[in-house]
Amino acid sequence: MIGRVLIIAGSDSGGGAGIQADIKTVTALGGYAMTAVTAITVQNTLGVTGVHEIPTDIVAAQIAAVLEDIGADVVKTGMLASVAIIEAVAGALRGKALPRVVDPVMRAKGGHGLLADDAAAALIEHLVRGAALITPNLPEAEVLTGRSIKTIGDMEAAIPALRKLGADAVLLKGGHLEGDRLVDLLIIGDDVMRFEDGRIDSTSTHGTGCTLASAVAAGLAAKMTLPAAVARARAYVRTAMLTAPGLGKGHGPLNHGHTAAPFDP
Repeated sequence: MIGRVLIIAGSDSGGGAGIQADIKTVTALGGYAMTAVTAITVQNTLGVTGVHEIPTDIVAAQIAAVLEDIGADVVKTGMLASVAIIEAVAGALRGKALPRVVDPVMRAKGGHGLLADDAAAALIEHLVRGAALITPNLPEAEVLTGRSIKTIGDMEAAIPALRKLGADAVLLKGGHLEGDRLVDLLIIGDDVMRFEDGRIDSTSTHGTGCTLASAVAAGLAAKMTLPAAVARARAYVRTAMLTAPGLGKGHGPLNHGHTAAPFDP
């Protein structure tokens, strides 16, 4: 087991996204996952029907308890829900020299809001700036930059605005693009790496963003370079989609355990 990843995110009762997906991903990729739960969601593959935020002092205490004892090599954040939780997380991490992978989760796959409308600015100020990597999809990047991003050309045009957010690197995910080809852009300083794949025709897409960010975090915790960690993470997610179990009546979960050895009693 190589690399400790502290996951700060919400719980998904359906097990396909959130901390459940994060734990499965980090474990499958050989890391050790720890959590600080920010919210409990009531959801399944059909959508989110309820959210209960965890008190901010408990969120901060979870982070402190883990770091004081076990420690971490990388912090991965997902659903943070509100300005108060963002500020509590930032306070708990202040002074800790830990690389952050920030997945700026704003909406669930079914459209339910997972970040308060007034929280994007706080997210940028407290956690995006100085992050090792942020992983926005196109709608999230639109909120963060104030730009319309619908095409590959829009993605490329948004690069300067994304750099100004203050993260060390940005993985701009093109899953919302129209067409059969999907493009992700990894922006590291002045360099831009392009990853391109064919679209997978599948309804098993629940938790893809959480899974990708956690897979990258697991790679960084294992001392992989960022481009190598992103390449492995994308391959992991792709296979997890292709081998998905087909559960549920809506956006189904991935096969997070595809790298794990089968159980032989």
